[in-house]
Amino acid sequence: MSGSVKSNVFGSSGSVAAAAGGLKWEAVVTASTVTVESNRGYFVNTTSNACTVTLPASPSVGDQVILLDYLRTWDTNAVTIDSNGNDFQNSADSFIVDYDTEGQGINIVFSGSTNGWIPNSDIANAFDHTAPPTQKGIFAYGYNGSAVVSMSNLVNSSGVVASDVTGVGTARQGLAAATYGGDKAIFGYGTTGSNSSLTNLVNNSGVIAADVTGVGTARTSLAACGYGLDKAIFGFGSSHKSNLVSNVGVVATDVTGTGTSRTDLAAATYGLDKGIFGYGSGRTNITNLVSNVGVIGSDVTGVGTERTAISAAAYGTDTAIFGYGTVAGGGSVSITNLVNNVGVVATDTAGVDTGRGGGAATNYGGDKAIFGFSGTASTTSTTNLVSNSGVVSSDTTGVGTARSFPSAAGFSYAA
Repeated sequence: MSGSVKSNVFGSSGSVAAAAGGLKWEAVVTASTVTVESNRGYFVNTTSNACTVTLPASPSVGDQVILLDYLRTWDTNAVTIDSNGNDFQNSADSFIVDYDTEGQGINIVFSGSTNGWIPNSDIANAFDHTAPPTQKGIFAYGYNGSAVVSMSNLVNSSGVVASDVTGVGTARQGLAAATYGGDKAIFGYGTTGSNSSLTNLVNNSGVIAADVTGVGTARTSLAACGYGLDKAIFGFGSSHKSNLVSNVGVVATDVTGTGTSRTDLAAATYGLDKGIFGYGSGRTNITNLVSNVGVIGSDVTGVGTERTAISAAAYGTDTAIFGYGTVAGGGSVSITNLVNNVGVVATDTAGVDTGRGGGAATNYGGDKAIFGFSGTASTTSTTNLVSNSGVVSSDTTGVGTARSFPSAAGFSYAA
């Protein structure tokens, strides 16, 4: 504030000078270059590109600039400091100063012409947290042996599958599903006889909403998984594209496919915030990892029996499992392959139950999974529970309409 002070018992009269109102925070920076002002704070988002930050040219002693890693991506795309003719920690401006640690925050203060800008702090801020576990699952859509259907079956937090719920949305098969927003799900794409790009959101009570007009290339026989803690990605299929899903269920436009194009593959979340696509048409065992910002990596040499029409789901706290499928010659198997928390696929684990392909899988109960439905010799609604250590149980008699090529995803924080 500013103004006058009258004579009083605590001190003499006089005037109060105007004082600074504190550090001002600017809008999020997404550009590859930015020139900052003194006594300002900046959130620097390097999700899409690195950023060069040019400091003020004529700072005063005590001037301050704060930079924060907005989305914890400085380890992927670094921030470079251009001290704009002034020294930086007593080193000439000709030196390159990079900050490339995830979650880093920089507080730099100008000390004068001798030593220039000096970091008051440049720490990496920890982000040790875990999203609440998803408790329930939902199977929906598919082909019942004579027609595509849209009914769904909820899975409770104990892995019990409920009877049919009347279908909502366009009946189709060969679609994909994933959790988004932490406790909701999305079904998308598939075929009704012709390929579709329609999606259907699922709320945290397991209610499927009406069709949402499709975004991206219509296709079938694709896969989907979560990434980044609260987002999802559709990928591969009859058109080799991917589409990101925001944490409010909005599907983005096509991204050109990475890796070997294939259909009838599966995908799951691992490592809490990353994903993996694997196996698929041509009886392959190739996998492709998905980063925590939704970027699909190049092919990883396959492990395990090559197969197609496979399913996958997350289990445990940060691991995943691929299971079932059809092999060369058309035979079906119950083999599974575990995925550790850094995305490494293990060798085959022999199945203990009926081999089948064309089913689906989802996580449930916080740390377990369930495989269900299929269409090998005939459609079935058989399910198999997966423990939190990745052990698959024997067949459970099916509940609901037997069908092949449905899809499944987890939803709900409430048990």
